[in-house]
Amino acid sequence: MRALSWQDFEYLLGEAFRRQGYLVEQTGRNGPDGGVDLRLSRGQERLLVQCKHWKVRQVGVRVVRELSGVVASERATGGIVVTSGDFSADAKSFARTVPIRLIDGRELDELIDSVRTTPHVEKPTVSSHPTSQLCPECGATMTVRTARRGASAGSRFWGCSKYPACRATRPLSPA
Repeated sequence: MRALSWQDFEYLLGEAFRRQGYLVEQTGRNGPDGGVDLRLSRGQERLLVQCKHWKVRQVGVRVVRELSGVVASERATGGIVVTSGDFSADAKSFARTVPIRLIDGRELDELIDSVRTTPHVEKPTVSSHPTSQLCPECGATMTVRTARRGASAGSRFWGCSKYPACRATRPLSPA
């Protein structure tokens, strides 16, 4: 897993959270992400995830503080910092005082193993608002994205998780 590119690392994490029942929006795949790599939602819960795919380094308190600030400014219910490494003692101490969960390399391995060993089964839905879609071009999972430019700026849509290799999109059904 530590040999994965940061994009594949984020995609794999997104899939792990999808299998836990979250709607996953991947952000910042082509530029600055504002300190948030994934946005998770499930019911009233809204979590912001920051991924730190560092092979050996230890994640310090600064990263946890920054995510805590973004969680507060976006009025999310909490945040998660994920690393393939470990967290400093200061980071662990600070995280206990705010709604931020830390996932270190050991716990991350367990999370990823659940993706490898559990087959993904699409649950049939009677809702007109599915929580995932398959790409009509390549068959990959599609994620909810927000247009950043052009006439559709600010609107949400389904975009292929393999972007930019696959540029397929679908409209997002209105809520």
